[in-house]
Amino acid sequence: MTPNARGLPAALLALLSVALPLCARSLAEGERRLVIFHAGSLTVPFDRIIADFKAEHPGVEVIREVAGSRECARKISELHKPCDVLAVADYEVIDQLLIPEHAAWSLKFAGNELAIVYTDKSRRAAELTSKNWLDILADQDVAIGRSDPEADPCGYRTVIALKLAELHYRRPGLADKLLGKSNTHSRPKEVDLLALLQAGELDYLFLYRSVAQQHGLRWLALPDQINLKKPEREGFYRKASIQLHGKTPAELVTQYGSAIAYGVTIPKNVANPELANEFIRFLLDKDKGLKTMERLGQPSLVPAPTSTYEQLPKDLKVYARRSPR
Repeated sequence: MTPNARGLPAALLALLSVALPLCARSLAEGERRLVIFHAGSLTVPFDRIIADFKAEHPGVEVIREVAGSRECARKISELHKPCDVLAVADYEVIDQLLIPEHAAWSLKFAGNELAIVYTDKSRRAAELTSKNWLDILADQDVAIGRSDPEADPCGYRTVIALKLAELHYRRPGLADKLLGKSNTHSRPKEVDLLALLQAGELDYLFLYRSVAQQHGLRWLALPDQINLKKPEREGFYRKASIQLHGKTPAELVTQYGSAIAYGVTIPKNVANPELANEFIRFLLDKDKGLKTMERLGQPSLVPAPTSTYEQLPKDLKVYARRSPR
């Protein structure tokens, strides 16, 4: 090969003239790719929110992984999978499993409530009322299901709600009886149980009311002492708890009852921080993402207090408040 005036072979220069633009284009494409891990109960609203976000940001590719919230967090902390945005059904998942090693902050953005979800095919559905639901679910011929507490907040919230029902109705032994029944129909995340319910293999589920609304299912409202809807009931909710594994298999954490609050963060292994930040601003905009969330049964909590206020990116602080000391 004949070197050019700068000492580089002509063939090498020709190769670089092709390769460098390709590398630049590949990098630009990578900067337009957003990886989102999110809870199963966010599937329907995120379908629409992501579609609207892409309409505002042409050329953005969104890759989604849907799983139980705790499973999503462990994909980051244990499997080290790249993730730009993590949205979970319980902000405490971020606080317990990811902060400070894998994330610096968490933002609450939506509420929900637990309900008894069923279909017209469910056994004794015609009899179900707010006064007899415990007896119907305890019927040996009735099949009930719940998600796995170690993978999914809906699973541990179900356990907590049943313990609260035992206290509220003063029926000792109730929680263990119903948890023993539902344990035979456990799945990694709550939406995995919908197919079993719709096929008639399950009669009733403890599920978020929003999911029932989004899928056109019947649901029975639970009292505020049980449904984990009201922040002002926090004192009573905390009377029930469950032990879960923490950041390591040997660590156990106590998960206390609390009002349902969905959370979002940008993990420290983010590949595209600017795009991730832009998506969260879209999600938390009252006329964009939050409007969709509320229309689909998940009311806004923005701005909500966070103990990680000082760690928030400057342009996200408008969506939060400092936790009271």
